[in-house]
Amino acid sequence: MSALVHALRPAAATPEGALVLLHGRGADEHDLLPLLDLLDPERRLVGVTPAGPLRLPPGGKHWYVVQRVGFPDRDTFHASYALLARELPQLTGVPWEQTILGGFSQGTVMAYALALGAGRPTPAGLVALSGFIPTVEGWTADLDRPGLDAWIAHGRRDPVISVDFAREARDRLEAAGIAVHYHEGDGGHHLDPATVAGLPAWVAARAAQAAAATGSEAATPPPPGSSRAT
Repeated sequence: MSALVHALRPAAATPEGALVLLHGRGADEHDLLPLLDLLDPERRLVGVTPAGPLRLPPGGKHWYVVQRVGFPDRDTFHASYALLARELPQLTGVPWEQTILGGFSQGTVMAYALALGAGRPTPAGLVALSGFIPTVEGWTADLDRPGLDAWIAHGRRDPVISVDFAREARDRLEAAGIAVHYHEGDGGHHLDPATVAGLPAWVAARAAQAAAATGSEAATPPPPGSSRAT
């Protein structure tokens, strides 16, 4: 039984990869679950939506304590980072190289951390919705990521996390040679249908490319059905 609370959406057959979506501050493992079918309608991938391990005011689940936007609390960040790094491959049955990592808000911060952290393997793709690359003691980014493709979307009127964070992330990744699909909308701190309309095709392309690069399908998939582990 995993230490990471999660919901799981099985693939239609043997999975060609995995799609992991991490929720934002105050939500839970069910928040982004419907997005799995939107982004992967043919269910070629096994989908997992984990839950943050912290319960903090004003409610819901969290990945880390917020002290200042852009700068996660060190101890709670690293605890969640280690938990995700350890548990996700076991939950999906898929190697990191065939896993598309994504998130919203705090979930995007953790997705950036897992995808770009020094010493970490490069995932099949990175979906960053309304978040930022973290600045936190003990974590450093390694942007030497040949083949990594990132999708960044952010609202210009976001009152929670400034769009400047998205622009900075875009500039940093592009300067390192990472392919970036960048989208800004006129909305605030929410998922804008206009900025994610092209994501299903992008996810399919990234999954196919990762599967071809590895030359094999993923490992034995997890049991069918959604599950929660405590």
